Amino acid sequence: MSFDLVVLAADAVADDAAVREMAGRCRAADHIDGELDERVVGFYERLRGRFPDHGAGGPDSPWMSTPLAVGIDHVFLTMSFSERSSPAIETVFALATEFGLVVFDPQSDDVVRP
Repeated sequence: MSFDLVVLAADAVADDAAVREMAGRCRAADHIDGELDERVVGFYERLRGRFPDHGAGGPDSPWMSTPLAVGIDHVFLTMSFSERSSPAIETVFALATEFGLVVFDPQSDDVVRP
């Protein structure tokens, strides 16, 4: 069993509806190209330094799908619904706060800001 989180480089003034819309656009096959948001780059590099998303993940990996889906302004995370994901979830929220990113939980429709 798995669940998703989406980490987004949303504008600071974006309301919850705008964040949800952004997450929907990021999932679309026709997502726009452009310059990488440095906050997303920093977040992804630090996250995969702690929880690698390439190669054999092993029984302790929190990821149900690898590599993680990364775009110019987002990172999609499909995680195991188990205790092995707890440290990764804590890291995701800590890094999102550090880099000024928004976390969207599509299961609960919650938006968490830094």
